[in-house]
Amino acid sequence: MAKSWRDYEWQIVHEAPTSPALQAALDEVLSLEVAAGRRPPTLRIWEWDAPAVIYGVFQSVRNEVDLEQARQHDVALVRRITGGGAMFMEPGSTITYSLYAPGELVDGLSIADSYPFLDEWVLQGLRTLGIDAFYKPLNDISSAKGKIGGAAQKRFAQGNVVLHHATMAYDMDAQKMTQILRIGREKLSDKGTTSAAKRVDPLRSQTGLSRSAIIAHLKNTFIERHGGTPGALHAEEIAAAQQLVASKFSHPDWLFKLP
Repeated sequence: MAKSWRDYEWQIVHEAPTSPALQAALDEVLSLEVAAGRRPPTLRIWEWDAPAVIYGVFQSVRNEVDLEQARQHDVALVRRITGGGAMFMEPGSTITYSLYAPGELVDGLSIADSYPFLDEWVLQGLRTLGIDAFYKPLNDISSAKGKIGGAAQKRFAQGNVVLHHATMAYDMDAQKMTQILRIGREKLSDKGTTSAAKRVDPLRSQTGLSRSAIIAHLKNTFIERHGGTPGALHAEEIAAAQQLVASKFSHPDWLFKLP
């Protein structure tokens, strides 16, 4: 039977900026740590120290990224372990979070229904900031003024755990984004799913608040609804993630698995 959020002792992790590749590796490591019972279910807020394009596991790099523009702007390439579309992220420009949740939490829900269920706390937090936020199937967080962000998931068979993460635009450099992402351009490869061109309306313009103030409000909303205490990454988790960056997330075989 499905359990409720309050059946778990949630940790909330929000630490100093690290590389985008390490952030992607941490998603894999922390999911497996929760699956193994070494870490409680966790909400983690990302902070990264360099610009990057984060693209889905099923996407063709050439279809999503103008590689020459990415090189000129010193933008890293990161392929994540979930599906979904490509995102251009700069430090301070988005709000990204990951949930590492027991599969029991979404028992009985379809994949489609699990997206708004796992992000309901975010929608509530945005609404109390005055944003008319709603879920647009399958995985978009949207508003009357346009798309705010998107979510992606991976279900791990080992340990029955769900990785659910989402990125919301705070203050996007739209011109740079369209230079680096090939949104709306002709496909160069017959491989890979492609990102749809969708208007992204930043949270800054809709709230007038700082990024840190919005994050603090969302964390408080999560705690009010589901509970949670401050947590931290363990040295062993960071070391495992660093090893994964070297062996997988920075390796051309992973980055260009769909060229």
